[in-house]
This record gives sequence, C-alpha cells and structure tokens, in this order.
Amino acid sequence: MPAMKFRGVDFLAFDNLISDDERLVRDTTRQFIEENLIPIIEECNRAGRFPQELVKPMAELGYFGASLKGHGCAGMSNVEYGLVMQELERGDSGIRSFVSVQSALVMYPIYAFGSEEQKRSWLPALQKGEKLGCFGLTEPDFGSNPGGMRTRARKVGAEYVINGEKMWITSGSIADVAIIWAKLENEQESIRGFIVETDRPGFEADDVHGKWSLRASVTSGLSLQDVHVPECNLLPKSNGLKSPLMCLNQARYGIAWGGIGAAMACYDSALQYSLVRKQFRDQPIASHQLVQEKLAWMITEITKGQLLVLQVGRLKDADKVEHQHISMAKRNNVWVALECARMARDILGANGIADDYPIMRHMMNLESVKTYEGTHDIHTLIIGSSVTGIDAF
Repeated sequence: MPAMKFRGVDFLAFDNLISDDERLVRDTTRQFIEENLIPIIEECNRAGRFPQELVKPMAELGYFGASLKGHGCAGMSNVEYGLVMQELERGDSGIRSFVSVQSALVMYPIYAFGSEEQKRSWLPALQKGEKLGCFGLTEPDFGSNPGGMRTRARKVGAEYVINGEKMWITSGSIADVAIIWAKLENEQESIRGFIVETDRPGFEADDVHGKWSLRASVTSGLSLQDVHVPECNLLPKSNGLKSPLMCLNQARYGIAWGGIGAAMACYDSALQYSLVRKQFRDQPIASHQLVQEKLAWMITEITKGQLLVLQVGRLKDADKVEHQHISMAKRNNVWVALECARMARDILGANGIADDYPIMRHMMNLESVKTYEGTHDIHTLIIGSSVTGIDAF
C-alpha cells in the first residue's frame, strides 16, 4: 500500500488567520518539499546522508536568515519564517535543523552581536549558501548546563587562543565557520562568542556515527586545540551566557513550528491509511472507535499547537515575546508531535515501522528534537519559574 501525497491539515480554518503573503510562503515551501525532499528523504535516511544538493535551492528561496533584514536576507516576518520551518520539518527534522542552525545559530549571532565588518564579510555568503556554519555551545559534559563549559579562550597579544571540546554539533564537519562559545581566561571567565574558520590549525570535526535519529543530518564533535583567531573574530556585542541563550531562543521558536509540521505528516499518513486499510467485515479501520479516538486526539492537539505558535509568532513580530512563551511552544509542540508519531505508528500496525511511510523516521527524529535546544524537562522548569517566580533548577 503506497504512501499518499500530503493533503494539508487545517481543522479550524487556520488559513483564515494568516495573510496571503504568509500563505504564499508556506505553500511555496510545501511545494519545494514535495518536489525535492520527499522523493529522496527515505534514501537519505537509510544511507545516513545529508542531501547537500538542496542547499543552493533553499538559499535561492531565501530560507537562510529568512527573518533577518539586509545583507541579502529575505526579511520575512517571524510568522512566515515559522511556516517555512513547519514545512521543512514536515519533510524531515534534519533538514529543518540544518536551516535552523544556519539561520538562528550562525547568522543570527553575527547579526545580533557582530561588528559591521563581520556582518558584511559573512552574512551574504551564509545567506547564499556559499558558506555553511555550525554553533558550538554544547560540550560532552555540559548540555542543559551550558554555563559549566570548559572551553577557554586566552588573550595573547592581538589574538585569542581557544581550547576545548564541543559535542552534538549540527553541520560540524561540513561547516566553513563555527560560532564557538568560550570562557575568557583572566576576565571573570565571562562567556563570549567567536567566529572560528574551520580550516584554522587545531580545529577538528568528527562526525557522530551509529545514530538512530536525524540520520539525514550531519552531527559532529568539535575539538579545538590551541586554535588561534585574530581579535577581530570576537563577536564584540556578545557578553555572558545570555548571548548564546538568545540564539537558542531563535532556534527554539523555529522548532516549535517544526514540531507541528512533523505531527501533520504523521497524522495525515495515519488518516489516509485508516481510510483504505480494511479489517473485520471488510470495513476500513477508520470506522472503528479506537482508531477514531486516536485521530481525534491528534487533530485536536495539532490544532491547539498551530494556534499556540501563531500567537507566539505574532508576539515575536510585535517585539513582545518572552523566552517562556517560546519554551511553552517548543515543549508542547514537540511532545504533541512525538505522541502523534506513536499513535500513527499504532494505527499503521506493522506497516508503521517500514519506510514506505514517514512515521518511524519522524518518531526517531523527534526523540532528538525533544532533547536538544532545551529538554522537555528544562522547558517545564522555565515555565514553572515564570509562573511562580521561583527557580527550581
């Protein structure tokens, strides 16, 4: 029984809440994914291959740094950017991760914390996909507690010398540049960001192998051994842990939209399958109460998740969003997506584990998405702190 083409998921007239421009951005991205990613993604997942041939076409559509202004960037609204992330992750979490890193974790810190010269030097090339980047914050021993990082930068004359290890870095081995976060020695160990070209002596990137998740994405460990960078490579406006956390907020926002995209893919596959798969008295399994209960749960939670990210996007466009709003959206929508994947797999039975359908791939990917950019539990504590005024970390 072949997989069927995605038909869209809109139970509560969501399209009436978005503008013509926003709908055009979404539909253009949806078409791009259908025509370019869907035909190859299962092969990429099997082979553990990142489809690098899609980098240039995505750049031409303005997906890199899409919500930034100037420097060749598309200048999309945050809602438009979110709809792009939704459709990319409906295709595959690894593709959305790649675009998120390039946009929110590489271009954004240069845009927000960089000098004018750094912006002119890097942003146009990154926007065009001529240069690829990665973001080095997480370390082997410090994930949810990035402030404990051991990477250090030492000022030596007109240079900084950086030593440390980073882990679980998307695009690490294909990146031309890394945004590395390190503690400055002899300066109260304040955390600062550095632009580090990956061809500098002492910089090494090794891919993580044996992944069951995000197989169509490059994941690497970084090693920096006495890597010398000129003083002009310091991001001058970066100051303290707040700076990388601001970058993570940008990425988490995109993830919140992306989770809904993955949930849509799983729901639509399960719905279409249930209407043609027959069991018991030659009736489609969609006629059975337990299947309908699962489908009803999925469409209800997807609809709630759509409204949640739309409101967060509207607040972001009005410059009124708070980090706890983004935490709520990321926490809820990725959890909903993972539950949708599990229910969809159940509806498909044994067929649910075969890559004739996208469900098991999304399920495995979402296990990683639930963990990175702040785990489900960390976002729970962020929301809890916001409503009680008491930190429970």
